[in-house]
Amino acid sequence: MAQPRCRSVLITGCSRGIGLGLVRGLAAASPAPDWVFATCRYPEKAQELQQLSKQYSNIKLLQLDVVCENSIQKVVKEVEEILGDKGLNCLINNAGINVVASLEEVTAETMLTIYETNTVAQLMVTKAFLPLLRKAAQLNTSMGCHRAAIINMSSLAASMQLVEANEMFLKVYPYRIAKTALNMITRCLAADLKADGIICISLHPGWIQTDMGGNMAPLQVQEAIPGILSVLANLSEKDNGSFLDWKGETLPW
Repeated sequence: MAQPRCRSVLITGCSRGIGLGLVRGLAAASPAPDWVFATCRYPEKAQELQQLSKQYSNIKLLQLDVVCENSIQKVVKEVEEILGDKGLNCLINNAGINVVASLEEVTAETMLTIYETNTVAQLMVTKAFLPLLRKAAQLNTSMGCHRAAIINMSSLAASMQLVEANEMFLKVYPYRIAKTALNMITRCLAADLKADGIICISLHPGWIQTDMGGNMAPLQVQEAIPGILSVLANLSEKDNGSFLDWKGETLPW
């Protein structure tokens, strides 16, 4: 990442797709972060992630279930033991789930399940890591990933202004509504944490061919990752509380 560099990054949901791509891209970057904390629910099943951790010494694999408070606290403690007073520079809230559910198909149970994972969990993970983000923020000036940053992985589907322009997203009621709520979390955190020097943005990573994005998506993971990393590397105070895509362009709320 660009200088001044980000020294530590924690990413949720790293077993596949965008999370795995981010781990690979960050670990191989020049200069690379000293620590890339790659978390997922089942590290023992994440074969590609395990291979990457053997290939790159700066990758630290950690077990994390974002909807489990005990799991969150355990990971915070593990990260704190490694980083100490340096704190955590960048938290990327990437973990998420999707279920196809149109107006006819959607149920209260599906809504609540998606909301818990894609919205509530992101806030709880962020809240748990705030002490480490604040430690890092105290050691630098200006805003950005080199200091302290919270990146919430959102989606174009979350845009209220673009609902009619993207009718395909009408098949994922729970997902898009949860991501819209996540965008409000971004706005709230950006306002709340500005005085601490912690930047917070929502990021649409592109419509990517992953298990979640599906085969119709126009982008491959490896095509989107360089753009995402460039956006993160160039974040500054002007971007606080913004909704950006993988090209760095501003999206309407």
